[in-house]
Amino acid sequence: MAQSRPSPRAWFESIRDPGERHGLDEVVYSDRSGGLLQVVHDMDALAQKSADEWKALFELRARRNEWPYGSGVWGKKEWVLPDIENENVVSMYEGHTNLFWAERYGREIGLEDLWLKLCGNSHTGSFKDLGMTVLVSQVKQMIAQGVSIPAVACASTGDTSAALAAYAAAAGIPAIVFLPRGKISLAQLIQPVANGAIVFALDTDFDGCMEIVKQVSANDGVYLANSMNSLRVEGQKTVGIEIAQQLDWSMPDWLVIPGGNLGNVSALAKGLDMLFALGMISKRPRICVGQAEAANPLYLAYQRDFEVFEPIAARQTVASAIQIGNPVSYEKAVDALRRYDGVVEQASESEIMEECARADRTGLFNCPHTGVALVALRKLQARGLVQKGDQVVVISTAHGLKFVDSKLAYHSMRLEGIVSEHPNPPIELEASYAKVRDRMKHEIDRRFGG
Repeated sequence: MAQSRPSPRAWFESIRDPGERHGLDEVVYSDRSGGLLQVVHDMDALAQKSADEWKALFELRARRNEWPYGSGVWGKKEWVLPDIENENVVSMYEGHTNLFWAERYGREIGLEDLWLKLCGNSHTGSFKDLGMTVLVSQVKQMIAQGVSIPAVACASTGDTSAALAAYAAAAGIPAIVFLPRGKISLAQLIQPVANGAIVFALDTDFDGCMEIVKQVSANDGVYLANSMNSLRVEGQKTVGIEIAQQLDWSMPDWLVIPGGNLGNVSALAKGLDMLFALGMISKRPRICVGQAEAANPLYLAYQRDFEVFEPIAARQTVASAIQIGNPVSYEKAVDALRRYDGVVEQASESEIMEECARADRTGLFNCPHTGVALVALRKLQARGLVQKGDQVVVISTAHGLKFVDSKLAYHSMRLEGIVSEHPNPPIELEASYAKVRDRMKHEIDRRFGG
């Protein structure tokens, strides 16, 4: 007699119709009406452990070498992909990123308790690693079970393609990425190239690349790795769980996060939802999403109380990873913002670069998307929504080294349309001690008051 498979502890479920379910090993990205799916967990099974037992387990596993639990994602395996076999996990020990106390920057802008969650301190330099480890691991298990998947593909403005290429290379699975030609940084372009992905640079924007990857997945059996695939959310939601763990199982007053395709904010809220449901936190933070003014469809919808959503043609922005005019996770993001008393702000190009420069002067090295979130924070302060004594965590989504082009252009005063207020170009002098000494003393006096 064939042995029956145990009941799944997680599954795909339609957001619109909870009665529609699919197995995580099915190749499915939307429900029968074309709406989004979400991964749902057997919360009754998870509730068999007490809050204190979960906390102790997560603490025990953190940064240890027992495979795969030392990862910040897989240390919470039961909350992420409980039914995956450990041998099919593809991990680079992502997560456990630094919660950086921005003491000097906070003091300069009038906040006493400001933190940055440095998600860019990861294998490929962005928070996308958290979701990609889950998706690629599930694909590896599906292939092991005999599902025909010739390759995994994504449309990307840079960071998603880097994460997919690296994790697929580690798993030995072909990866295909579609990038808007000339609209991502060189550092982002070289990552999938170096990891052996098939890279297409197309004469379109992200939304155009997204249309191509949808057709490839629908017609050619290639597995879709963009954030409309709910598996990605399961890894990305661990950001919120890690923040709670790093703050001794508490929550700040505010979480501020940049938004483009909007999978990140819905993922953040989902992690918080699970913490609440299992009694591990009691305080509900407010969430703010920051968008670039050049790519701000969520902000425009927020201005109309989310009653109307209209995709836009995103214009060029230094925050290239969120240059998206038709975000696929819009519905999930709106739901998250409503649950967490959320607000949306926007940032102009000059505001982004000036706030990055100001924060960098205090020891940070921010990507422009983090700059968007910092501008949003400053606007919350100006509106009186964030007070001096509030605890605030800003989600820094990528490492600044991936965006040196825009930083160099800013400090060289070559950034089109922006007059740099705080440039710091290298000082070019002949190799003369006397001239170097005089200029050195001048700069110390000018910058630091002697």
